[in-house]
Amino acid sequence: MTTSKIEWTEKTWNPLTGCTKISPGCQNCYAERMAKRLQAMGQPNYRNGFKLTLHENSLDVPLSWKKPSMIFVNSMSDLFHKDVPLSYIRKVFSIMKQAHWHTYQVLTKRSSRLAELNSQIEWPDNVWMGVSIENQDYTYRVANLASTDACVKFLSLEPLLGPISRLPLSKVDWVIVGGESGPGARAMKPEWVSEIKGQSKADNVPFFFKQWGGTNKKKTGRTLEGRTWSEMPKINNLCPMPASNATGSLDTSP
Repeated sequence: MTTSKIEWTEKTWNPLTGCTKISPGCQNCYAERMAKRLQAMGQPNYRNGFKLTLHENSLDVPLSWKKPSMIFVNSMSDLFHKDVPLSYIRKVFSIMKQAHWHTYQVLTKRSSRLAELNSQIEWPDNVWMGVSIENQDYTYRVANLASTDACVKFLSLEPLLGPISRLPLSKVDWVIVGGESGPGARAMKPEWVSEIKGQSKADNVPFFFKQWGGTNKKKTGRTLEGRTWSEMPKINNLCPMPASNATGSLDTSP
């Protein structure tokens, strides 16, 4: 996969595929469903289904994409999974540094390992680092993210499975919220989303509402309180302006 339908990115790049479940947000993993489908179709990178697999042959892919793009890294896996060697993580970061004309969005649920490896990774300014949080029990991931040297830090509250209060947003540059979609999707309540939006607005953090989800996400749409919310991170003087993004020009105001 390259071109993405995910609203907050443009392309996906998967130098590894497969994962294992570690928290409630993993229960109805879309990547697992897709990996099994691609395996059945005979796609060579999914010959192992959803078993964690490194793809050395895919490492150089961003170097061949000449148009600057926003790239979601490992939409089909988790770069900070315990079984991904540090040496391989460094290779991925090295490619992101080499293909500097792109902006990369890396997302993990393994925030503890992210924090542990932070000092052993060279962080290019064009890498945005995020953590997934599904309910109040996993807000500790924010502190782990905040401890890293990533220039832009973001939260993906998707699938949002419960209310989240008192999000520590002082070192967060972007908040994404979305409901679960697909078979067995668990419902997301509007008041949960509105509370998080309120926290984001109070702390002046850009807010992106991705979807309501459900079994028919196109029907439920992504309108919240009568409008769409597609705000992107504000880039301060410490970071270069990203080359591209999924919804138009970035807000670079102070």
